[in-house]
Amino acid sequence: MGIFSKPEIIILKESNSAEEHLAKLEELLPRATGKVKENIQKEIILTKAGIDGEKKVLYELKNSNMDLVVLQDICIRAKDGREAQIDFVIVTSKLMILLECKNLVGNIEIDSKGNFSRTIQYGKRYWKEGIYSPITQNERHMEVLKECKSEEWNAVMGAMVRMSFSSFHKSLVVLANEKTYLNDRYAKKEVKEQVIRADQLIATIRRMNAESKLSKSTKKEMLGFGKKMLERDTGERKDYAARYEELIDLVEAEELEVTEKEEAVVDAKTVVAESVAGEQKTVTQIEEEPAMMNPTILEEVQMEISATTGKIICPVCGGELVLRTARRGANTGKQFYGCSSFPRCRYILNIAENLEKSDTSHSKK
Repeated sequence: MGIFSKPEIIILKESNSAEEHLAKLEELLPRATGKVKENIQKEIILTKAGIDGEKKVLYELKNSNMDLVVLQDICIRAKDGREAQIDFVIVTSKLMILLECKNLVGNIEIDSKGNFSRTIQYGKRYWKEGIYSPITQNERHMEVLKECKSEEWNAVMGAMVRMSFSSFHKSLVVLANEKTYLNDRYAKKEVKEQVIRADQLIATIRRMNAESKLSKSTKKEMLGFGKKMLERDTGERKDYAARYEELIDLVEAEELEVTEKEEAVVDAKTVVAESVAGEQKTVTQIEEEPAMMNPTILEEVQMEISATTGKIICPVCGGELVLRTARRGANTGKQFYGCSSFPRCRYILNIAENLEKSDTSHSKK
């Protein structure tokens, strides 16, 4: 076993999934607007912080001068559907440590009940908020791994795996932000031992390994434990950027629909404006040249008589021209054709004797 001739760390898996997630977010950012854009920007900040934190942990491990086997970003799934995404799996000569890395901003406080809170300073003001316990999060990872391991054996051996699980498997939470102050004064001893700063990581691993009563594993066995964990890795990471992409697609689809509607309204307004302009021109022309003196208009009206209904069609809006009688002015009592769409359309056609004859002859056809 030449690779273990001196203390060294073996990296079986070094992940780049966080970098891929970051790249996807940065790709989506230019397309996003409003609240979605703000959320993506916040997600980018958190993702970058997470990447920096894991790099710090990996740096500490690589410079530990210990025999370690390390896997980063391992995803496992039990048969009952429970899943866990583990930041680091560290195999020592006596233990397997599941490590949760947190690069939190602000000062962290743990009370006597194990509750976590964070205090952030904004100028001269302080803001305190409760945060989800990373210990609880890592304990769930431990439970999923326990189930996965027990499933690999029969009922009897599976029960034995569950009973002995906690002696070999340990949980650690690392606060990777060197500016973070950890106040665990009132926390219980078992909690204090699980939450540490990045600069305490190697010393803590050495202490845990030394305190373990288990027999020391060979270097070959350590590598075997690591490879077995690698086999359990499903390779299926949750695509947290997908929800933003769906929101952006939805917003873009709605914006496209609104744009199409706006364009339709603009087109409709253009048509109406053109119709009104044409209508005014036609009315002026009729007022200046009555239909009986304008054979061109007379011919157009005859061409617009429906072949199936015999109705006269308005040349401006396409509505039906109906027979009306003037009630005011110099033409009181005289009949004319007015558009049925009045007052929206004010097209009129004076009735001439030859038009009436033309209508009659056209109807007979």
